[in-house]
Amino acid sequence: MKQILNTLYVQTQGTYLHLDHDTLKLEVERQTKFQVPLHHLGGIVAFGNILVSPFLIHRCAADGRNLVWLSQYGRFKARLAGSTTGNVLLRRAQHAALDNPEMTLNIGRYIIASKLQNARNVLMRAAREAKDENDQRVTKAAAQVYVESIHNAEKAIDLDKLRGIEGFAAKTYFSAFTAMIRTNRMVFEFKERSRRPPRDPINALLSFVYTLLVNECVAACEGVGLDPQLGFLHALRPGRPALALDLMEELRSLLADRLVLTLVNRAQLKPDDFVERPGGAIYLTEDGRKTLLTAYQKRKQKEVQHPITGSKVPYGLVPHIQARLLARYLRGDIPTYQPFILR
Repeated sequence: MKQILNTLYVQTQGTYLHLDHDTLKLEVERQTKFQVPLHHLGGIVAFGNILVSPFLIHRCAADGRNLVWLSQYGRFKARLAGSTTGNVLLRRAQHAALDNPEMTLNIGRYIIASKLQNARNVLMRAAREAKDENDQRVTKAAAQVYVESIHNAEKAIDLDKLRGIEGFAAKTYFSAFTAMIRTNRMVFEFKERSRRPPRDPINALLSFVYTLLVNECVAACEGVGLDPQLGFLHALRPGRPALALDLMEELRSLLADRLVLTLVNRAQLKPDDFVERPGGAIYLTEDGRKTLLTAYQKRKQKEVQHPITGSKVPYGLVPHIQARLLARYLRGDIPTYQPFILR
């Protein structure tokens, strides 16, 4: 089983990262501010103007360590790719499955079923916690609509219909998102999903956490030997990690959305943790990102009961388990892909 290791998030502009033997050192204005044994890190995420020494890049590539570059405000820019590893027979099976409409549809159905069930759990939890009767009604109604979507997804005859059902369910889910917000609702009101750039604080938070989560799923795919760009539910596009996006759907509401709601409802993130950039884009401040990244690391360590393994595992390991289960299905070791559904 893959050990869950810390991810180092570096966002102080002008920081220099380099290796001193097997120790990673972080320097700001030529002064060492932080150091850690490299083997303690599972990945490094650099925000904006962060300098990384060539030797550190080479070492990360050789070790298969995840090294990701984001813009200062969290938009994905690049990811380090080392030499191709893994089982070539597994990747051939992955390609063959994509050419098999029945297998592709089955994988898509299970992923969507998991996404809808987990999102319904989030809605029902919010309904139980709601103090206002109207909010309770909204979230319960949305959860009931989700039940219909789950049944429809089981009957979908092709991927296009499945994607349409998922799109309708997502619209229903986000229509109840504001009802799940209990603190500073006027500021964090959800009106519509906006990306590239986000146009309000709640979209800024969601986009930021989704970026972190998809990087975890890319690492999970690569760790098993799957091609992260060769997905089944998301359409294939150059440079798009379609398979990682597929796996992320199962955890989107549980790991990302619940984290955002918790930070907002507990007032750990406030209106002054956001800044508006030219053109109307809204981004987290440096302090806001620190708060979110700390909470995200803690969330990854939280243990949940995995329905397939029957044991408690940290959230951070769930993408790796799901990637392994998918690999077993593609190889023909198990009859169906078994998604992650939190009971």
